[in-house]
Amino acid sequence: MPKKRGYHHGNLRQALVDAALQLIEAKGPTGFTLSEAAKQVGVTPAAVYRHFAGREDLIAEAARQGYEIFGDVMQYAYDTGQPSALAAFEATGRAYLAFARKYPGHYIAMFESGISINRHPDLAAVAHRARGVLDRAAADLAQHIPADKRPPASMFSAHIWALSHGVVELFLRNSPGTSSPFPADELLESGIGIYLRGLGLIDPDR
Repeated sequence: MPKKRGYHHGNLRQALVDAALQLIEAKGPTGFTLSEAAKQVGVTPAAVYRHFAGREDLIAEAARQGYEIFGDVMQYAYDTGQPSALAAFEATGRAYLAFARKYPGHYIAMFESGISINRHPDLAAVAHRARGVLDRAAADLAQHIPADKRPPASMFSAHIWALSHGVVELFLRNSPGTSSPFPADELLESGIGIYLRGLGLIDPDR
């Protein structure tokens, strides 16, 4: 029998992140150990500490990579909606659900792991970039509201962020005890519609 080949350590850091993402999706952010991540990759637990200080550090890197993807997804949605400020804004809301659906491990690491983005400068930077896309979309759309009735763009975007996040957490990720007779996409679409209608940004009969 040939000897078992050792792991190619040049790519070990990313392999550990990929393993962590699978474990996070299967067991939750606190349901696995560094030893399990190491075992999944095929290295000793000691090898993990050459790349990460601990499990929180590993999850933070998974979250950072998630925010990188999330920022790209949001930017693509914003660009796709141009030149219509309304279409761009609505697209960023839908992109939130699309990201959570396609990248559940990243999403959990970002929003359900308890990792503070402020403890990790790189993580904070990419999270700020992703949030900035929604802020920009809100600022564009807010220009269509009379100045005396215009909410701050940051409040505007925070409302939609909270609405999107709530739909994901309660109805897309199947939180225990919650259910809806409507698909998550329809819930978000109608919720954003009601909000924008209240601001006079879309027709009442739309």
